[in-house]
Amino acid sequence: MLEELKQDVCRANRALVEHGLVRLTFGNASGIDPKRQHVVIKPSGVPYAELEPEQMVVVDLSGNVVEGDLRPSTDTPTHLLLYRHFEKIGGITHVHSRFATMFAQARHEIPCLGTTHADHFHGAVPVTRPLSQAEVEEAYEANTARVIVERFAQLDPTAMPAVLVAGHGPFSWGRDAAASVENAIALEAVAEMAFGTRVIDANAPDLEQHVLHKHRERKHGEDAYYGQDR
Repeated sequence: MLEELKQDVCRANRALVEHGLVRLTFGNASGIDPKRQHVVIKPSGVPYAELEPEQMVVVDLSGNVVEGDLRPSTDTPTHLLLYRHFEKIGGITHVHSRFATMFAQARHEIPCLGTTHADHFHGAVPVTRPLSQAEVEEAYEANTARVIVERFAQLDPTAMPAVLVAGHGPFSWGRDAAASVENAIALEAVAEMAFGTRVIDANAPDLEQHVLHKHRERKHGEDAYYGQDR
């Protein structure tokens, strides 16, 4: 079942290596079917170089394995809860990419300092609060998603397709698995740029709001004119 989605999710996971976003078996990407009944996700602990579409695991939104001989990623409960709360997203990526993870470990949002950032993320990339001891002990992976959802209480996940989990690392999402990887690539790029900019000048200002808004609207707004007509 969901053979095309398995191929897409496998391709998305392999892309994480190609773009230098993962080491060893850290990280994972998933996708949800159009009916939003099943999720395809990377199997736990399998080296990326060995991944094949038939190894992808299909689970329902309760976390039950519907198809697959391997255990799904340990982050599966995080993915599932995000799909249930962010109903417009179709793919999720979690990595421990270097610069974005440094911001997460510092528990510092990634400031929007320039237009490269503004093209992908509408403002500073937010960071969650740390999980409590009880949240870690009771349902760690599900509560990881809950602190993300909590942080997005006043944010639009389509305008801000990424978050930093405090002390952990970044999650990104998009219309499908490939788009979630694209946003992970963009997130790591702007994290590195922000880091370098503040090394050059610790007082470098945030991008002016009118420029931020312009870049958001020309690429994603109702009258967007970036790219070609389809």
